[in-house]
Amino acid sequence: MIKILLCSDETMKQLDGKVALVTGASAGIGKGIANAFAKEGARLIIASRNKSKLDATANELISQGTTVLSVPTDVTQETQVAALFEKIMQEFGRLDILVNNAGVYQEASLEETSLEVWRRTMDVNLTGPFLCSREAMKIMKTQRWGRIINIGSISAQMPRPNAAPYSCSKMGLIALTKTTALEGRAFGVIACIIHPGNVETAQMNELTTAEPVMAVDDLMKVVVTVAALPTHMNMLETIVLPVKQLYLGRG
Repeated sequence: MIKILLCSDETMKQLDGKVALVTGASAGIGKGIANAFAKEGARLIIASRNKSKLDATANELISQGTTVLSVPTDVTQETQVAALFEKIMQEFGRLDILVNNAGVYQEASLEETSLEVWRRTMDVNLTGPFLCSREAMKIMKTQRWGRIINIGSISAQMPRPNAAPYSCSKMGLIALTKTTALEGRAFGVIACIIHPGNVETAQMNELTTAEPVMAVDDLMKVVVTVAALPTHMNMLETIVLPVKQLYLGRG
């Protein structure tokens, strides 16, 4: 007797059953990642400082049948990050994927950049991923599995003018990524960084200079691919940008 097995969309989902945390998930790239992961069957924890926007995102995901835990969190605050991960373990008992996406950007020339802007940028873009990765590592090492995806920027390799804090924070995120990958390797914990170019978000639309952009959904194809890689594979550092965007030789 020959048995024919029909695969439904449910069985084909790339992140089916995975538990994933996305920071900065209330808007822009973070919200896009949450939506993309939900479509691929992940159970989600979403975090952001903006409670009203976060709740709105959670309601959208829940209406689509996704399991969602919404936790308002300032990733720069150690106690709030610890509480976030405690709630994750209480609700799900595990964490498979962490996406460190929360970030800030503010333009100013080097001589006009205040210490407050410098520190705030470093806190959100680098200290936040450190605190979240530290907590995730504790869980993932015990599980002997986990994937940490950091959202970097092409500014980490090719800085643009008037963005010293941002570029330096994203350069630091590369080092954090590689350190995490190195220390997690023996325990099945994978770390990588994705460097987007210009993405069409509200923040990008505020810039006065018109530049080529890619849609959030275009970037999501890469993020989902990285998240769904086999457990023995990693894309350690990935650059994705519009073909016509200045990168090599940009000013």
